[in-house]
Amino acid sequence: MNNFSAALNAYIEQVREWGQREVRPAGLEADRNGAPLPPNHRYFAGYVAFRKTHPALIEDGAVPEGPAVRMAAINEENAYWDRGMGVAAPGPGLPAPIVTAAGTPEQRERFLGPFRGTGIPRWGSFALTEPSGGSDTAAFRTRATRTDRGYLLNGAKCFIGNAARADWVLVQANLDPDKGRAGQRSFFVERGNCGMTGIKIEKKMGLRAYESVSFILEDCEVPHDNILGGERPDPSSKSSAYGATMGTLNTTRVGVAASAVGLARSAYDEALNFAKQSGAFRSTRVRDRLEMMYRQLRAAWLMTLRAAWKADNRIPNVVDASMAKVFAAETAQDLASAGMEIVGLEAGAGHHLVEKLFRDAKALNIVEGTGQIQRIIMARNLVALPR
Repeated sequence: MNNFSAALNAYIEQVREWGQREVRPAGLEADRNGAPLPPNHRYFAGYVAFRKTHPALIEDGAVPEGPAVRMAAINEENAYWDRGMGVAAPGPGLPAPIVTAAGTPEQRERFLGPFRGTGIPRWGSFALTEPSGGSDTAAFRTRATRTDRGYLLNGAKCFIGNAARADWVLVQANLDPDKGRAGQRSFFVERGNCGMTGIKIEKKMGLRAYESVSFILEDCEVPHDNILGGERPDPSSKSSAYGATMGTLNTTRVGVAASAVGLARSAYDEALNFAKQSGAFRSTRVRDRLEMMYRQLRAAWLMTLRAAWKADNRIPNVVDASMAKVFAAETAQDLASAGMEIVGLEAGAGHHLVEKLFRDAKALNIVEGTGQIQRIIMARNLVALPR
Protein backbone atom coordinates (compact mmCIF):
# COMPACT_ATOMS: atom_id res chain seq x y z
CA MET A 1 0.00 0.00 0.00
CA ASN A 2 3.03 2.28 -0.24
CA ASN A 3 5.78 3.38 -2.56
CA PHE A 4 8.61 3.99 -0.12
CA SER A 5 12.33 3.62 -0.71
CA ALA A 6 13.87 0.15 -0.65
CA ALA A 7 15.66 0.98 2.60
CA LEU A 8 12.50 2.04 4.41
CA ASN A 9 10.55 -0.91 3.03
CA ALA A 10 13.26 -3.24 4.33
CA TYR A 11 12.95 -1.71 7.79
CA ILE A 12 9.16 -1.98 7.71
CA GLU A 13 9.53 -5.64 6.80
CA GLN A 14 11.54 -6.14 9.99
CA VAL A 15 8.81 -4.36 11.95
CA ARG A 16 6.25 -6.61 10.24
CA GLU A 17 8.09 -9.77 11.26
CA TRP A 18 8.38 -8.54 14.85
CA GLY A 19 4.71 -7.53 14.86
CA GLN A 20 3.48 -10.89 13.65
CA ARG A 21 5.74 -12.85 15.98
CA GLU A 22 5.53 -10.76 19.17
CA VAL A 23 3.22 -7.73 19.05
CA ARG A 24 -0.09 -9.34 18.08
CA PRO A 25 0.21 -12.25 20.55
CA ALA A 26 1.08 -9.82 23.35
CA GLY A 27 -1.83 -7.55 22.43
CA LEU A 28 -4.25 -10.48 22.40
CA GLU A 29 -2.94 -11.62 25.79
CA ALA A 30 -3.55 -8.18 27.30
CA ASP A 31 -7.01 -8.00 25.74
CA ARG A 32 -8.00 -11.41 27.11
CA ASN A 33 -6.71 -10.44 30.55
CA GLY A 34 -8.53 -7.13 30.40
CA ALA A 35 -5.42 -5.35 31.67
CA PRO A 36 -2.00 -4.17 30.45
CA LEU A 37 0.91 -6.58 30.60
CA PRO A 38 3.05 -6.04 33.73
CA PRO A 39 6.29 -4.06 33.30
CA ASN A 40 8.37 -7.20 33.92
CA HIS A 41 6.65 -9.15 31.13
CA ARG A 42 9.15 -10.72 28.76
CA TYR A 43 7.68 -8.76 25.84
CA PHE A 44 9.08 -5.44 27.05
CA ALA A 45 12.62 -6.74 27.50
CA GLY A 46 12.32 -8.23 24.02
CA TYR A 47 11.13 -4.91 22.64
CA VAL A 48 14.11 -3.05 24.12
CA ALA A 49 16.45 -5.64 22.62
CA PHE A 50 14.72 -5.30 19.23
CA ARG A 51 15.12 -1.52 19.31
CA LYS A 52 18.81 -1.84 20.16
CA THR A 53 19.44 -4.08 17.18
CA HIS A 54 17.21 -2.20 14.71
CA PRO A 55 17.76 1.53 15.30
CA ALA A 56 20.32 2.77 12.81
CA LEU A 57 18.35 2.70 9.57
CA ILE A 58 15.65 5.01 10.89
CA GLU A 59 17.41 7.14 13.47
CA ASP A 60 20.58 7.82 11.50
CA GLY A 61 18.72 9.20 8.47
CA ALA A 62 19.84 6.40 6.17
CA VAL A 63 16.60 6.58 4.17
CA PRO A 64 15.51 9.37 1.80
CA GLU A 65 12.11 9.85 3.47
CA GLY A 66 11.76 12.62 6.04
CA PRO A 67 11.10 11.93 9.74
CA ALA A 68 7.33 12.53 9.57
CA VAL A 69 6.86 10.13 6.66
CA ARG A 70 9.08 7.56 8.39
CA MET A 71 7.05 7.92 11.58
CA ALA A 72 3.80 7.48 9.65
CA ALA A 73 5.06 4.38 7.86
CA ILE A 74 6.25 2.72 11.06
CA ASN A 75 3.18 3.69 13.10
CA GLU A 76 0.91 2.29 10.41
CA GLU A 77 2.69 -1.06 10.43
CA ASN A 78 2.85 -1.23 14.23
CA ALA A 79 -0.86 -0.49 14.58
CA TYR A 80 -1.71 -3.16 12.02
CA TRP A 81 -0.52 -5.70 14.59
CA ASP A 82 -1.71 -3.92 17.75
CA ARG A 83 -2.16 -0.21 18.41
CA GLY A 84 -2.30 -0.68 22.19
CA MET A 85 1.06 -2.42 22.34
CA GLY A 86 2.54 0.45 20.36
CA VAL A 87 1.46 2.91 23.06
CA ALA A 88 2.63 0.53 25.80
CA ALA A 89 6.14 0.29 24.33
CA PRO A 90 8.97 1.31 26.67
CA GLY A 91 10.40 4.77 26.08
CA PRO A 92 9.87 8.40 27.05
CA GLY A 93 6.77 8.49 24.84
CA LEU A 94 4.84 11.67 24.05
CA PRO A 95 6.94 13.90 26.37
CA ALA A 96 10.15 13.20 24.43
CA PRO A 97 9.71 15.92 21.76
CA ILE A 98 8.34 18.34 24.37
CA VAL A 99 11.37 17.89 26.62
CA THR A 100 13.70 18.05 23.63
CA ALA A 101 12.14 21.31 22.44
CA ALA A 102 11.56 23.08 25.75
CA GLY A 103 13.77 21.41 28.37
CA THR A 104 17.07 22.74 29.63
CA PRO A 105 20.22 20.80 28.64
CA GLU A 106 20.35 19.42 32.17
CA GLN A 107 16.73 18.26 31.98
CA ARG A 108 17.24 16.61 28.61
CA GLU A 109 20.15 14.65 30.02
CA ARG A 110 18.52 13.88 33.35
CA PHE A 111 15.12 12.77 32.10
CA LEU A 112 15.82 11.50 28.57
CA GLY A 113 19.38 10.26 29.05
CA PRO A 114 18.43 7.09 30.97
CA PHE A 115 16.45 5.89 27.95
CA ARG A 116 19.58 5.75 25.81
CA GLY A 117 21.83 2.72 25.74
CA THR A 118 20.09 0.70 28.42
CA GLY A 119 18.58 -2.75 28.19
CA ILE A 120 16.11 -2.05 30.99
CA PRO A 121 12.51 -1.25 30.01
CA ARG A 122 11.49 2.15 31.36
CA TRP A 123 8.73 4.62 30.62
CA GLY A 124 7.95 8.33 30.64
CA SER A 125 4.45 9.80 30.72
CA PHE A 126 2.64 13.06 29.95
CA ALA A 127 -0.33 14.25 32.06
CA LEU A 128 -2.56 16.68 30.20
CA THR A 129 -6.18 15.50 30.42
CA GLU A 130 -8.31 16.36 33.46
CA PRO A 131 -11.71 15.08 34.64
CA SER A 132 -13.35 18.49 34.28
CA GLY A 133 -11.34 19.98 31.42
CA GLY A 134 -12.12 17.71 28.52
CA SER A 135 -10.34 19.04 25.46
CA ASP A 136 -10.29 22.65 26.69
CA THR A 137 -6.75 23.16 27.92
CA ALA A 138 -7.61 26.66 29.14
CA ALA A 139 -10.07 25.14 31.63
CA PHE A 140 -7.50 23.03 33.46
CA ARG A 141 -7.76 23.23 37.24
CA THR A 142 -4.47 21.68 38.29
CA ARG A 143 -2.56 24.44 40.06
CA ALA A 144 1.15 24.95 40.71
CA THR A 145 2.19 27.22 43.57
CA ARG A 146 5.77 28.36 43.99
CA THR A 147 7.39 27.87 47.40
CA ASP A 148 10.86 28.36 48.81
CA ARG A 149 11.64 24.68 48.17
CA GLY A 150 10.03 24.33 44.76
CA TYR A 151 6.42 23.97 43.64
CA LEU A 152 3.29 22.42 45.12
CA LEU A 153 0.94 20.78 42.61
CA ASN A 154 -2.73 20.25 43.40
CA GLY A 155 -5.32 18.78 41.07
CA ALA A 156 -6.34 15.60 39.26
CA LYS A 157 -5.47 13.96 35.96
CA CYS A 158 -7.17 11.16 34.05
CA PHE A 159 -6.54 8.78 31.13
CA ILE A 160 -2.79 9.31 31.33
CA GLY A 161 -0.83 6.73 29.34
CA ASN A 162 1.68 4.55 31.22
CA ALA A 163 1.66 6.81 34.30
CA ALA A 164 1.61 3.99 36.86
CA ARG A 165 4.85 2.46 35.56
CA ALA A 166 6.68 5.62 34.48
CA ASP A 167 9.95 6.84 35.97
CA TRP A 168 8.46 10.32 35.76
CA VAL A 169 5.28 12.04 34.65
CA LEU A 170 5.39 15.44 32.95
CA VAL A 171 2.38 17.23 34.46
CA GLN A 172 0.75 20.28 32.87
CA ALA A 173 -0.47 22.80 35.47
CA ASN A 174 -1.55 26.41 35.85
CA LEU A 175 1.17 28.48 37.45
CA ASP A 176 -0.54 31.80 36.71
CA PRO A 177 -4.26 31.25 35.93
CA ASP A 178 -4.80 34.94 35.15
CA LYS A 179 -2.68 34.53 32.02
CA GLY A 180 -4.77 31.68 30.63
CA ARG A 181 -2.86 29.21 28.50
CA ALA A 182 0.27 31.38 28.68
CA GLY A 183 0.31 30.80 32.42
CA GLN A 184 0.64 27.03 32.08
CA ARG A 185 3.90 25.22 32.75
CA SER A 186 4.95 21.58 32.89
CA PHE A 187 6.55 19.86 35.88
CA PHE A 188 8.41 16.57 36.25
CA VAL A 189 6.86 14.43 38.99
CA GLU A 190 9.19 11.53 39.69
CA ARG A 191 8.24 8.02 40.70
CA GLY A 192 7.63 7.62 44.41
CA ASN A 193 6.53 11.21 45.04
CA CYS A 194 4.17 10.88 48.02
CA GLY A 195 2.01 13.74 46.75
CA MET A 196 0.86 11.69 43.75
CA THR A 197 -1.91 9.51 45.13
CA GLY A 198 -5.05 7.61 44.16
CA ILE A 199 -3.30 5.96 41.23
CA LYS A 200 -5.86 3.88 39.34
CA ILE A 201 -5.49 1.95 36.09
CA GLU A 202 -8.81 2.34 34.30
CA LYS A 203 -10.74 -0.52 32.74
CA LYS A 204 -11.28 0.18 29.05
CA MET A 205 -13.46 -1.14 26.25
CA GLY A 206 -10.51 -1.30 23.87
CA LEU A 207 -6.77 -0.70 23.64
CA ARG A 208 -6.39 -2.66 26.85
CA ALA A 209 -2.70 -3.27 26.24
CA TYR A 210 -1.58 0.07 27.67
CA GLU A 211 -2.25 1.81 30.94
CA SER A 212 -4.78 4.63 31.11
CA VAL A 213 -4.21 6.05 34.56
CA SER A 214 -6.07 8.45 36.83
CA PHE A 215 -4.35 10.07 39.81
CA ILE A 216 -4.59 12.91 42.30
CA LEU A 217 -1.96 15.53 43.08
CA GLU A 218 -2.24 16.64 46.70
CA ASP A 219 0.43 19.11 47.82
CA CYS A 220 2.73 17.24 45.45
CA GLU A 221 6.09 18.92 45.95
CA VAL A 222 8.67 19.11 43.17
CA PRO A 223 11.99 20.98 43.26
CA HIS A 224 12.68 24.16 41.30
CA ASP A 225 14.80 22.16 38.86
CA ASN A 226 11.73 20.15 37.81
CA ILE A 227 9.89 22.94 36.01
CA LEU A 228 10.25 22.31 32.28
CA GLY A 229 12.59 24.83 30.71
CA GLY A 230 13.73 26.23 34.04
CA GLU A 231 12.38 29.19 35.96
CA ARG A 232 12.26 31.69 33.14
CA PRO A 233 10.18 34.79 33.80
CA ASP A 234 8.53 34.85 30.36
CA PRO A 235 6.06 31.95 30.01
CA SER A 236 5.68 32.68 26.28
CA SER A 237 9.34 31.88 25.67
CA LYS A 238 10.63 28.61 24.27
CA SER A 239 9.87 26.95 27.60
CA SER A 240 6.14 27.69 27.25
CA ALA A 241 4.40 24.48 28.27
CA TYR A 242 1.40 25.26 26.12
CA GLY A 243 3.40 26.16 23.01
CA ALA A 244 5.64 23.11 23.22
CA THR A 245 2.68 20.83 23.90
CA MET A 246 0.47 22.13 21.09
CA GLY A 247 3.37 21.93 18.64
CA THR A 248 4.00 18.33 19.63
CA LEU A 249 0.32 17.37 19.40
CA ASN A 250 0.10 18.80 15.89
CA THR A 251 3.02 16.57 14.92
CA THR A 252 1.76 13.45 16.66
CA ARG A 253 -1.72 13.77 15.15
CA VAL A 254 -0.18 12.54 11.91
CA GLY A 255 1.16 9.56 13.84
CA VAL A 256 -2.29 8.84 15.28
CA ALA A 257 -3.78 9.09 11.80
CA ALA A 258 -1.21 6.57 10.55
CA SER A 259 -2.06 4.26 13.44
CA ALA A 260 -5.74 4.52 12.55
CA VAL A 261 -4.90 3.55 8.97
CA GLY A 262 -2.95 0.54 10.24
CA LEU A 263 -5.87 -0.62 12.35
CA ALA A 264 -8.25 -0.04 9.43
CA ARG A 265 -6.01 -2.08 7.12
CA SER A 266 -6.05 -4.92 9.63
CA ALA A 267 -9.86 -4.82 9.74
CA TYR A 268 -10.01 -4.82 5.94
CA ASP A 269 -7.67 -7.80 5.65
CA GLU A 270 -9.64 -9.75 8.26
CA ALA A 271 -12.91 -9.08 6.44
CA LEU A 272 -11.43 -9.89 3.03
CA ASN A 273 -9.89 -13.16 4.21
CA PHE A 274 -13.11 -14.22 5.92
CA ALA A 275 -15.13 -13.43 2.79
CA LYS A 276 -12.81 -15.53 0.64
CA GLN A 277 -12.69 -18.49 3.02
CA SER A 278 -16.39 -18.55 3.86
CA GLY A 279 -17.68 -18.04 0.35
CA ALA A 280 -19.31 -14.73 1.29
CA PHE A 281 -17.29 -13.14 -1.52
CA ARG A 282 -19.86 -14.53 -3.96
CA SER A 283 -22.34 -11.98 -2.63
CA THR A 284 -22.49 -8.75 -4.65
CA ARG A 285 -23.27 -6.87 -1.45
CA VAL A 286 -20.12 -8.16 0.26
CA ARG A 287 -17.96 -7.39 -2.78
CA ASP A 288 -19.34 -3.84 -2.92
CA ARG A 289 -18.72 -3.43 0.78
CA LEU A 290 -15.11 -4.56 0.46
CA GLU A 291 -14.52 -2.20 -2.46
CA MET A 292 -15.84 0.71 -0.40
CA MET A 293 -13.59 -0.29 2.49
CA TYR A 294 -10.50 -0.39 0.30
CA ARG A 295 -11.31 2.95 -1.33
CA GLN A 296 -11.77 4.65 2.04
CA LEU A 297 -8.59 3.03 3.34
CA ARG A 298 -6.54 4.34 0.43
CA ALA A 299 -7.96 7.84 0.81
CA ALA A 300 -7.12 7.92 4.51
CA TRP A 301 -3.55 6.76 3.88
CA LEU A 302 -2.92 9.29 1.12
CA MET A 303 -4.34 12.07 3.29
CA THR A 304 -2.02 11.03 6.12
CA LEU A 305 1.04 10.86 3.90
CA ARG A 306 0.29 14.33 2.51
CA ALA A 307 0.20 15.78 6.03
CA ALA A 308 3.48 14.00 6.84
CA TRP A 309 5.13 15.15 3.61
CA LYS A 310 4.17 18.76 4.35
CA ALA A 311 5.69 18.48 7.82
CA ASP A 312 8.95 17.16 6.37
CA ASN A 313 9.05 20.01 3.87
CA ARG A 314 8.20 22.65 6.48
CA ILE A 315 4.94 23.54 4.80
CA PRO A 316 2.19 24.54 7.26
CA ASN A 317 0.08 21.44 7.80
CA VAL A 318 -2.24 22.23 10.70
CA VAL A 319 -5.36 21.69 8.56
CA ASP A 320 -3.87 18.63 6.85
CA ALA A 321 -2.89 17.02 10.17
CA SER A 322 -6.33 17.60 11.70
CA MET A 323 -8.08 16.47 8.52
CA ALA A 324 -6.01 13.28 8.35
CA LYS A 325 -6.60 12.55 12.02
CA VAL A 326 -10.38 12.96 11.70
CA PHE A 327 -10.75 11.03 8.46
CA ALA A 328 -8.38 8.20 9.39
CA ALA A 329 -10.01 7.71 12.81
CA GLU A 330 -13.45 7.58 11.20
CA THR A 331 -12.09 5.17 8.61
CA ALA A 332 -10.84 2.85 11.35
CA GLN A 333 -14.28 2.84 12.96
CA ASP A 334 -16.10 2.42 9.64
CA LEU A 335 -13.93 -0.47 8.46
CA ALA A 336 -14.01 -2.26 11.79
CA SER A 337 -17.80 -1.92 11.83
CA ALA A 338 -18.05 -3.19 8.25
CA GLY A 339 -15.76 -6.07 9.17
CA MET A 340 -18.09 -6.99 12.03
CA GLU A 341 -21.00 -7.14 9.58
CA ILE A 342 -19.12 -9.30 7.08
CA VAL A 343 -17.78 -11.75 9.66
CA GLY A 344 -21.16 -11.87 11.40
CA LEU A 345 -21.93 -14.16 14.32
CA GLU A 346 -18.34 -15.21 14.91
CA ALA A 347 -17.38 -11.58 15.44
CA GLY A 348 -20.43 -10.81 17.56
CA ALA A 349 -19.57 -13.68 19.88
CA GLY A 350 -16.08 -12.27 20.41
CA HIS A 351 -14.33 -15.14 18.63
CA HIS A 352 -12.71 -13.12 15.85
CA LEU A 353 -9.96 -10.49 15.78
CA VAL A 354 -12.23 -8.00 14.03
CA GLU A 355 -14.30 -7.71 17.23
CA LYS A 356 -11.22 -6.52 19.12
CA LEU A 357 -10.42 -4.08 16.32
CA PHE A 358 -13.97 -2.75 16.57
CA ARG A 359 -13.44 -1.99 20.26
CA ASP A 360 -9.96 -0.58 19.74
CA ALA A 361 -10.97 1.78 16.93
CA LYS A 362 -13.20 4.06 19.00
CA ALA A 363 -10.33 5.48 21.06
CA LEU A 364 -8.56 6.79 17.97
CA ASN A 365 -11.29 9.38 17.50
CA ILE A 366 -10.65 10.64 21.05
CA VAL A 367 -6.91 10.61 21.76
CA GLU A 368 -4.73 13.67 21.08
CA GLY A 369 -7.67 15.87 20.16
CA THR A 370 -11.19 14.58 19.56
CA GLY A 371 -12.80 14.67 16.15
CA GLN A 372 -14.90 17.65 17.26
CA ILE A 373 -11.79 19.59 18.31
CA GLN A 374 -10.08 18.80 15.00
CA ARG A 375 -13.07 20.23 13.14
CA ILE A 376 -12.85 23.43 15.20
CA ILE A 377 -9.14 23.69 14.38
CA MET A 378 -9.83 23.23 10.67
CA ALA A 379 -12.66 25.78 10.67
CA ARG A 380 -10.53 28.38 12.42
CA ASN A 381 -7.77 27.99 9.89
CA LEU A 382 -9.95 27.71 6.80
CA VAL A 383 -12.30 30.63 7.42
CA ALA A 384 -10.32 32.62 9.99
CA LEU A 385 -12.77 32.18 12.85
CA PRO A 386 -11.78 33.92 16.09
CA ARG A 387 -9.77 31.76 18.47
